[in-house]
Amino acid sequence: MSCGSAQLVETKNVSGQVDPDGPEGVKGSVIEEPSKAINTVSKEPGFTNTERVGDIMNYLASDDLKGRDTGSEGIEMAAKYIENYFKSYQVAPYFDTYRDTLSNLKKTSYNIVGIVEGSDPVLKDEYILVGAHYDHIGIIKIENGDAIANGANDNASGATAVMELARYFGKNRTNNRSLIFVLFSAEEKGLLGSKHLAKKLKEQELNLYTMLNFEMIGVPLRGKDYLVYATGYKKSNFADVNNKHAGENLVGYLQRAREYGLFKRSDNYPFFQQFGVPCHTYCTFDFTNFEHYHKVSDEVEEMDFDHMATFINKILPVVEKIANAPTKEITMN
Repeated sequence: MSCGSAQLVETKNVSGQVDPDGPEGVKGSVIEEPSKAINTVSKEPGFTNTERVGDIMNYLASDDLKGRDTGSEGIEMAAKYIENYFKSYQVAPYFDTYRDTLSNLKKTSYNIVGIVEGSDPVLKDEYILVGAHYDHIGIIKIENGDAIANGANDNASGATAVMELARYFGKNRTNNRSLIFVLFSAEEKGLLGSKHLAKKLKEQELNLYTMLNFEMIGVPLRGKDYLVYATGYKKSNFADVNNKHAGENLVGYLQRAREYGLFKRSDNYPFFQQFGVPCHTYCTFDFTNFEHYHKVSDEVEEMDFDHMATFINKILPVVEKIANAPTKEITMN
């Protein structure tokens, strides 16, 4: 079947055999046991690798999805793909289904929301939300014969990170706190997907500990001694906790992020507004290392899958340790 199909496709395991338990709609994904996972590019073993990252990115940012505009046929294909991915890795629907219908937009659109319940009888009632938006801006003005704004960096890259984190915790169940995994729609319309869900979960009195958001992580920073920066860096000890668990300077401070008010410009912000808890975005776009923002040239060819796999492998144990710490380590300043 074509790469753009959202239907069942053949998935192979590390031995090259068809895996009957592989995810529906995930073309070419490699299914491996965690203990046997090998990052084929990085020097150290890792849970994900460039091949897996490339599979997801090549689907979400393909021309078949027509730029994933909110309410479009293309984003519906992406929604089905993500639902199948969650289902394949035992990530349960948070609501009755994976779909959370937006109440603040006339066009029918959905956040995709899954959960991996915590294993600790007490800590499981504390929730960590891991999110990224999966929409983009669709069809735009023709440039060099192309009108599809594929949105590879913005934000198929962040969506890929969330999906791989969901896969890890869905398969391994190593989290004491409960983890909610969200792919937001209508971010490009003014954070409407996250505004809707934040308000909804607040009304339901969710005990939210922190929100970890992933935005534009497809290309590496240049000339920095850290791998990603955090928006709202000075609002909490978020970066310090991340770096402690990473054992390295993983998350840093970008002055330009503060100058441009990026803390308020991504899906972390509505949750901060509603809950008043630490809510931050991981990002590597610094206005100098990527010239394709909201252009038809934001294609997978511009992405660095090795960098993405490295970051996902480094952030995964950090999220695990945040989820399992006996107390809430991340606190507002």
